[in-house]
This record gives sequence, structure tokens and C-alpha cells, in this order.
Amino acid sequence: MKRLAALSIALTCLVGFSSSHANVEDKLKSAMSSDLRTQAEVERDRNRKPVETLSFFGIKDDMKVVELIPGGGWYTKLLVPLLAENGAYYGAIGTTRIENSLSDAPGFERMNVLAKNANLFREEGSRFYSLELGSLGIDDADMVLTFRNYHNFGDQGRAAMNKAAFDALKPGGIYGVVDHTARHMEPMTPSNRRRFDPVKAIKEIQDAGFVLVDYSTLHYKEDDELEYEVGARSVSGNTDRWTLKFIKPE
Repeated sequence: MKRLAALSIALTCLVGFSSSHANVEDKLKSAMSSDLRTQAEVERDRNRKPVETLSFFGIKDDMKVVELIPGGGWYTKLLVPLLAENGAYYGAIGTTRIENSLSDAPGFERMNVLAKNANLFREEGSRFYSLELGSLGIDDADMVLTFRNYHNFGDQGRAAMNKAAFDALKPGGIYGVVDHTARHMEPMTPSNRRRFDPVKAIKEIQDAGFVLVDYSTLHYKEDDELEYEVGARSVSGNTDRWTLKFIKPE
């Protein structure tokens, strides 16, 4: 009887997980078909694989999710509809573009914006950004995500971003980071300046207090030789990217 009870509980949990996963996938696919998205954004779906990527990070529609440096809002347009009913979306740092383009869009009235006063800047002569900010103003987020932003920062900026993510998460919260791959320990050149060494990223993010729990080969591209700048014609839209999942310890 005990074995049957345990099996029943396990099956119930499995069915619940499958149902939740299907619900997230359905909501994301619905958001992907929205008229709000441009044709250029739609064309990137095949390469960026948003459903698979967000599923890998373990997103659920009732989470509090922070997106660091959302840029033009490619992921914002998917995350806000996913979380609008049961969860909460927070865009943080460099949010001017999504505020200007999405704040008045139907269904985006629940989009929250944090760290409006964060100082994102480049020192004279530097290729990389620095970042000055206090708290994001949230400390119970379930997940913090940032996509292809890590390479844009110098040492100080990356440390500030990682600290902001750590402080915003509740214990057990997930930090998901995706970026273009550079060869391990390869000296910086004009061709790799928008790439980042994943081994170095892991060390830095672990130094911020996180624990690496998983990685994905979703965005592995065998034919990207890691030789050319990510905007070069031969690799644009087809860059090899690392996809890393960290957790804030309990």
C-alpha cells in the first residue's frame, strides 16, 4: 500500500509538472504570434529558441521574473504576456526603449520597471560599460534573466550586474545568462570584443555567490569558429552561445 501511495503521489506530481509546462509553452507560443512583434523579431525565433531556452531555465507563469537590460524588448514581448496573469515581470537597467515602445501597448500595463536611475556608462576610450546602481528594489524574485549583455561590460560592470541579480533573488532563485562564446583565455581582439569566455563567466558569477547548476547546448553552433565579430556576415544570427543556469543558495 505504501508503495502504491508513493507511486500515486509521484504520478500526480508528474502530471502537474507536465500540465504546467504545457501551459507555459502555450502562453509563449501565443505571445510569439502577437501582432506587436516585428517581422525581424519573428525571424529570430528559429535561432534564439525562446520556448526551449525559457523551459531550460525552469520558468513558470506564476514567477516573479527580472530581466536585466532588456534592450529593445525581444524577450520582454514574450515574458510580459507569459507572467501577466499569475506572476510579475520586472525590467531593470537600460529600460528606456521598452518604456517608450511598450508601456502603452495592450496587455503591457502590468510591466514593471526597476532601477530607472541606474547609471550605465562608458569611460572615455573604453569599449565596455560600467554600471552604478543601488538595490533593484526587489529581494524576492524567483528568476533573473539576461540575454547577450554580459559581454558589453568591463570587470566592474559585470560584478555590479551579478551582485544586483544575487540581491534581487530569493534563496533558491535562478539566474539565467546567455551570451556569445569566446575561446577560453583568448586575448581580446576587435573580432571577439562582443564575445565572452564562458569559463570566466562561470568563475565571476560563482564569485558573486551563485552555484552553477546546469548548462545547455541549445545554442551551440558547430560552424561558428569563434573567430569573427558577432555582427560579421558569416556568423550574424548563427553565433555559438553559452547558456548557463545558476542558483542562489538556500
